[in-house]
Amino acid sequence: MKKRIGIDVGGTNVKIALVDGNGKIIYSNSVPTYAKMGYEYTVNNIKQAIRDLMKETNTDSKSIDAIGFDFPGQVDYKTGVVKLAPNIPGWVNVPIAQMIEEEFHIPTRIDNDVRCAALGELKFGAGRGCKNFICMTVGTGIGSGLVIDGKIVRGAANAAGELGHIKLQMQGGPLCGCGDTGCLEAFASGPAIVAMAYDYIKGGKAAKFSEMAGDSEITPYIVAKAAEEGDPVAKRIFEIIGEYIGIGLSSVINLLNPEKVIIGGGVAESGDLLLDPIRRTVKERAMSVAGSSVEIVKAELGNSAGVIGASMLVEGE
Repeated sequence: MKKRIGIDVGGTNVKIALVDGNGKIIYSNSVPTYAKMGYEYTVNNIKQAIRDLMKETNTDSKSIDAIGFDFPGQVDYKTGVVKLAPNIPGWVNVPIAQMIEEEFHIPTRIDNDVRCAALGELKFGAGRGCKNFICMTVGTGIGSGLVIDGKIVRGAANAAGELGHIKLQMQGGPLCGCGDTGCLEAFASGPAIVAMAYDYIKGGKAAKFSEMAGDSEITPYIVAKAAEEGDPVAKRIFEIIGEYIGIGLSSVINLLNPEKVIIGGGVAESGDLLLDPIRRTVKERAMSVAGSSVEIVKAELGNSAGVIGASMLVEGE
């Protein structure tokens, strides 16, 4: 059975994996992105990482079916061009698929990181057997991949799935990284959890997460651990965040009537602490037929979803 390479390009590191036809990772490694050195430097690092992978796994261009990349930001799936990767300076209109195909003579595709995660969950994770679902990641930002009738939805300009930019407030509201205000991402991402935690401290509230952080910065992970240990302020923060996400999801559930909402990302590692208030809010706020038929679950593939999904991009066309 031939194998595929999946590559997850982030602002700090590039993860690379050799994946078999059953979605199992045979080999994995990572190299620094070194974004400040320019995209050419990173591309050369990626090429060397592919060569190293082939050497370590005793494979070559003839035994590898495809190479797939996932990128945060705007990509053109059809042309294989990274239009804009905001967290990786210099990656503007980079024809990465062509560069890799010319070097290795292996079919190469690229897509957005969350759509690749959705594809991974569809093939080998929590989305197996589903025809219609939303794959949502909650971390530094909020992103989503949509699967309708068993296929990834990309949209007219390869920009579908920006669930984090559903508006929860008509006028004003917190400023979002997209430049607008009132977006779900601004209300309910990892930075929003941290901002809310500091607001409670400034208001004179005693909170366990403040003690746990000590002289270090408060993180969503610390707030989650405090909530798990019964801290009422931390628990309330996750209740509020879950309610925001549930309200945003209710609109999408009413629109698409999915079988599942699959939630991953760093903040989602808190599990039912986040998922339970989302489930309650969806039950209360979504229309009864769509709301009662949807299942809200945690993603199964974790940090591997991106590379696994990316490796399947050619097969998933």
